[in-house]
Amino acid sequence: MGKKNTSFGLIKDPSQQLEDGYLDRTPLIQYILLSICFPMWGAAASLNDVLITQFKSIFELSDFASAFVQSAFYGGYFVLAIPASRIIRKWTYKCGIMIGLSFYIIGCTMFFPASHMATYSVFLAALFAIAVGLSFLETSCNTYSAMIGPRRFATLRLNISQTFYPLGSIFGILLGKYLIFTEGQALHKQLGSLTGENKTQFAREMLQRTLEPYRFIILVLAVLFILVAITQFPHSKPVAKTAETKATVGETLKYLVRNGKFREGIVTQFLYVGMQTAVWSFTIRLALTLDDSLNERTAANFMVYAFVAFFIGKVVANVLMTKLNEDLVLIGYSVLGVAALLYVIFVPNMTAVYAAILTSGLFGPCWATIYARTLDSIGDKRHTETAGAVIVMSIIGGAVIPVIQGLISDATGSMQTAFTASLVCFIAVLVYFLRRFSAGKKSSSVA
Repeated sequence: MGKKNTSFGLIKDPSQQLEDGYLDRTPLIQYILLSICFPMWGAAASLNDVLITQFKSIFELSDFASAFVQSAFYGGYFVLAIPASRIIRKWTYKCGIMIGLSFYIIGCTMFFPASHMATYSVFLAALFAIAVGLSFLETSCNTYSAMIGPRRFATLRLNISQTFYPLGSIFGILLGKYLIFTEGQALHKQLGSLTGENKTQFAREMLQRTLEPYRFIILVLAVLFILVAITQFPHSKPVAKTAETKATVGETLKYLVRNGKFREGIVTQFLYVGMQTAVWSFTIRLALTLDDSLNERTAANFMVYAFVAFFIGKVVANVLMTKLNEDLVLIGYSVLGVAALLYVIFVPNMTAVYAAILTSGLFGPCWATIYARTLDSIGDKRHTETAGAVIVMSIIGGAVIPVIQGLISDATGSMQTAFTASLVCFIAVLVYFLRRFSAGKKSSSVA
């Protein structure tokens, strides 16, 4: 039996709430606003790839130390995901989205005092604050996108929302290319030709350039915040039975630990996000290493191509998944991804950069599919919000794998060899989808 949604908002919600938390139909305006949040964290993540290159030169960092940009960023996800889920559970998904947008704006604003203090640790604190906001956004939006409509279209809905993510990534990398990076020689060469006060002053000017993208992002976030605030959103939560008690965090965690499919999904998501982040973190550095004549602004073009490839790969996969078995599509993507990374590692010329771009195209719908599958493994829907938060916590892979890749680069002196870390992760993703395909065949034969 459907139940009409009655939450506050000037823009009304026409859907009916079902007992399992899904809706009888997808409310279009609400779904569009929800999906617009996805490119906003894509823009923040892609700017990190620019900041890693910029900070490495300005603060004279090793590849290992520069990767801590990602550690600060994705560490925020890990710390705040479960608190975010409890707030969402107590109130609404809309509340989680608005809190996320608020912290995102605060984090962006922190870049302004950070640029004047001019220390690496203060910038990392600003990135952590942004990540707090994004933790609320991702915990809300990923689960909400899967729930905001009929259950049978949950994975497709989340994949469509995730398709907007690379558009934000392209927007972020273009902001970084034109507003942070400069023309002329590579930044480390320009700094190497200066000494004393001239070098210090130039480094400060380069830090000031990091502020410009965040001015645009703050404006977009403010408009999005207002639109979400005036729109009525459905609850999309299971209708509680009168005798049913809410599960505590401890009860939920015990339930999740005993759930084999959930555990497998978490590990795979951890490795997938780590691989994706590591490949993107070091694509610009790979280009600069293989072609010494490039500067940062020119090398940033390769990241634009990577995110375009990511977008195209998602769109093609979405089409294929409506016609073919989802697991077969992702097995094909993963096999080609492993081959592309092997090329990156073993071919010592600029074509390796294009193989890294191809790898981005082959990330495809991995995140959304693993997320939706892992969330759907929750039989007891009392645990849905916290389970979604734990899946988001697996994003901590983005804080770990890039650091490992940076360590390998520093230890071996080879940026290409460092991509071995990403290769191992993609092999693990391939194994996951092979196991899911095999399990699906067994269940079909039993049925």
